[in-house]
Amino acid sequence: MFLAGKTAVITGSNSGIGLGVARQLAKAGADIVINSFTDRPEDHALASELGREFGVSARYIAADMAQGAACRGLIAEVGVCDILVNNAGIQHVAPIEAFAPEKWDAVLAINLSSAFHTTAVALPMMRQAGWGRVINIASAHGLTASPFKSAYVAAKHGIVGLTKTAALETAGQQITVNAICPGYVLTPLVEAQIPDQMQTHGMDRDTVVREVMLARQPSREFATTDQIGGTAVFLCSDHAAQITGTTISVDGGWTAL
Repeated sequence: MFLAGKTAVITGSNSGIGLGVARQLAKAGADIVINSFTDRPEDHALASELGREFGVSARYIAADMAQGAACRGLIAEVGVCDILVNNAGIQHVAPIEAFAPEKWDAVLAINLSSAFHTTAVALPMMRQAGWGRVINIASAHGLTASPFKSAYVAAKHGIVGLTKTAALETAGQQITVNAICPGYVLTPLVEAQIPDQMQTHGMDRDTVVREVMLARQPSREFATTDQIGGTAVFLCSDHAAQITGTTISVDGGWTAL
C-alpha cells in the first residue's frame, strides 16, 4: 500500500487496459478516479466496487476526451492529481487516401491531444505537492508502424514525443513522465474479435491467436491488463525515481524485431 495518500486519475478506464491500471494502483493504496465518456449507473457502480475491494476512495467522472476543455475540466474537478495515467484511446483502420478526415481528427484528439490537456493541468498540482507521476499509455505503434493505421501510429508516436518533452520540463522536480508501449493485450474488445477470426480463417482459438492475431508478437502470448497495471505501479515506486522520459515496451518482443 505504498501509494496510500496519493490520488491517481486514469482516463478511459471503465474497461480494458485503463481498468487494469486502475485496479493495480488501487491495490497499491492509491485513491483512484476512473473515467470514460459515458455517465451510466454501472460506471459509478464500478468505481464503488473498486473502492470497496481495495479499501480506497474511488470515484467515476464522465468526460469526453475528444474535447480539450473536458480533459482539463476532469483534472480540475478532481482537484488533486499525484498520478496521471493518460490511457484514453480509439482506433480506426483505413488506407490513407480513404481515411475519413473526421476519423483522423477524432483519433488525434482522443489519443494524443487529450494527454496534452490533462498533463497541462496536472503538472502544476504535482509541482505544488513536490511529487508526481505521469504515465502515458502509448503502444508498440508508438515505436513502429503498421499499414492502414496512419492516425493511430501518428498519435502514438506523438505520445512518445510528448512524454520526452514533459520529462525534460520536469526533470529534477520529483516528477517523472514515462510511456508504456503495450503490444497486443487481452482486453474484452480483443477477446470479442477472436470468434470472428476463427470463422474467417477456419482455425481453432489457440491457432488463430498464435498465428493470426499475435503474428507480430514473438512471444505468441497476449500481455494482460494486470501486467500493464503492474508496470504502471512500478513506475510510481521509488525504484523508478530516476526513470523518466523513456518508453517501456510490454510487447512480447514485437519491437525487438
